[in-house]
Amino acid sequence: MKSMYQMDESIPRPCGGGGRRIAFFGGSFDPPHLGHLAVARAARAALGLDLVLFAPVGAQPLKAQGSTASFEDRVAMTRLAVDGEAWFGISAVDAPKPDGTPNYTFETLQELREGLPPDSELFCLMGADSFVGLRQWHRAAEIPFVAQLVVAARPGERLDGLAALLPTGLGMEPGSGESETRAGVEVRCYFLVNDAGVRAPFYLLPGLDMKISASEIRSQIRAAKGGLAEGHELLPDAVSDYLKSHDLYC
Repeated sequence: MKSMYQMDESIPRPCGGGGRRIAFFGGSFDPPHLGHLAVARAARAALGLDLVLFAPVGAQPLKAQGSTASFEDRVAMTRLAVDGEAWFGISAVDAPKPDGTPNYTFETLQELREGLPPDSELFCLMGADSFVGLRQWHRAAEIPFVAQLVVAARPGERLDGLAALLPTGLGMEPGSGESETRAGVEVRCYFLVNDAGVRAPFYLLPGLDMKISASEIRSQIRAAKGGLAEGHELLPDAVSDYLKSHDLYC
């Protein structure tokens, strides 16, 4: 089994044998941009996370066309994006599989869960666009019971019908009531409930006002023939430099 910390020796390790609060943040990161960093910072602050693990995915089951940049380039860019962020790390747990089969989030989270001390807490961080498609995911109704879901959304984003978006077999109950502010981040707490009556915490972060699209960034780079006339301000400087030096998305 791969270690969740195996990719980079600079990633903080658990110390003292105690439990940690760790969030898995998977995605294409094609390229990683400032929106990804903003979401991770907000989740870390609001939920008191010890570590946010950025995990570039090898092969997404619902994206038959795959990613534009190679897995190696996306890992390199993501490492540059999180460099200097003490609470962030990189994980290889979602690396391409030798047999070419897709990476399923449920299986990835199970692997991470098995590698943590029993008293640790595992979270699964995602954007609203991913949550909207959650019911199509492999064993989606089981995911919240392996890792607590944290969904980041923009103000006014139509997620009022959250229960209607849930996978079959899941219901939603109110949590602490009114929305609250933690470390300057708005948080709404709910519980997801399965058919057996088991409950799992669910967190919505509705105040993240940063609309950035990786596909639009790639289009802007192509249109500028690599010059990053637009889109540069949406990327960490080190990622922008990497794109130019490796002629990506041109």
